[in-house]
Amino acid sequence: MHISDVIRSGKEGSEYSIRGWIYRTRSSGSIVFSVIRDQTGIMQCTVKKSDVPAAEFDAAGKALIESSVECTGILKKDERAPGGFELRATGFRVVAFADPFPITANQSEAFLLDNRHLWIRSREQTAVMKIKETLLQGAREWFSESGFFEVTPPILTTNACEGGTTLFSLKYFGEDAYLSQSAQMYLEATAFSLEKVFAVTPSFRAEKSRTPRHLTEYWHMEAEEAWVDNEGNMKIQEDLISAIASAIAGRRKDELELLGRKAEELKVIEPPFERLTYSKAIEILNGKGKELAWGDDLGTDEERLLTEDYLKPVFVTSYPKTLKAFYMKDNEEDPRTYKCADMLAPEGFGEIIGGSERETDYSKLVRRLEEQKIPMEPYRWYLDLRKFGSVPHSGFGMGVERVLRWICRLEHIRDATPFPRTPSRIYP
Repeated sequence: MHISDVIRSGKEGSEYSIRGWIYRTRSSGSIVFSVIRDQTGIMQCTVKKSDVPAAEFDAAGKALIESSVECTGILKKDERAPGGFELRATGFRVVAFADPFPITANQSEAFLLDNRHLWIRSREQTAVMKIKETLLQGAREWFSESGFFEVTPPILTTNACEGGTTLFSLKYFGEDAYLSQSAQMYLEATAFSLEKVFAVTPSFRAEKSRTPRHLTEYWHMEAEEAWVDNEGNMKIQEDLISAIASAIAGRRKDELELLGRKAEELKVIEPPFERLTYSKAIEILNGKGKELAWGDDLGTDEERLLTEDYLKPVFVTSYPKTLKAFYMKDNEEDPRTYKCADMLAPEGFGEIIGGSERETDYSKLVRRLEEQKIPMEPYRWYLDLRKFGSVPHSGFGMGVERVLRWICRLEHIRDATPFPRTPSRIYP
């Protein structure tokens, strides 16, 4: 049985068998105290020399941390033990003896990253991975209930979506190709048949950013919706984030507590989220001591200042055209800006979603490509979408690891993925 099920049963005096890996171990001569972990938690097994065969007792004493074992024993209450119960062993089998484990207390961050394949066994990393699974599951459930279809766009592409300077290039049978920055354009194409679509794919950005919120490879949850304007797009985003927070709060209370996060704090993540125009944001930031001109981008520090006092995410809308991509819809209320919005996580965790209403005017898109000196040919197929029955439509992209970092209050985004890829790391 899983450890959590044994503890939850509370049937003192009953016999159970568990299996897993040694989390910690110590011996007092005639007794070995072996704390075993599995995917559900940890439990102490007390192995007495008088209660098990001699060979099994000797094996228990020799088994080091991370040895894989099976233990059968009688459940007993013991407030000193993890979870308040322990197994008094009647049998103890070592499946595989481990070498001395290289990870000990107070290791450097670089050492832990070099040994990431072992460090992900830690209880903290295990908790993060479980919460991430629930994040993805909760999002998929919400999309399905809201009438979205999950589709499977390609990772190999011939065109940029977020700017050519951050593309990873490769040769595809002699042709120039790239790793996808975003599935957006392919989702737009499928939205003209399925109307509401989403995808979860890896995205790649060749940015040499060394900040706590940047990865060169990350998981991207993106959606496109036909017949939806920018305001409707923001409503979809806040409903999605609320559903994710609710799913995690309801299903991962123990894991959140292990990471120092209370599930109750996520239950307040409900719509509506406050909306600030970019112009208002500049005004607020200058009032907090920044010296920003209209048109300046909002960086990590600016986003932190904007959201440090909020408990829920905040939208910043109507960014200047110079700061955003060519495919966004003109804002009639302020021609200098697009109909777009970034969702910023509260407490200074920064942008987690970027979205916009998409430009439907063929001639405007062509003109923007020409003005920005972007080669037209790779975008011919994308421009076709405006020539054959285009409709108002919107979409967004959510960085899965960024949302996870905020929800788990992780110091660095690299701890939101099992094997982080950054400008300085591609091993292991």
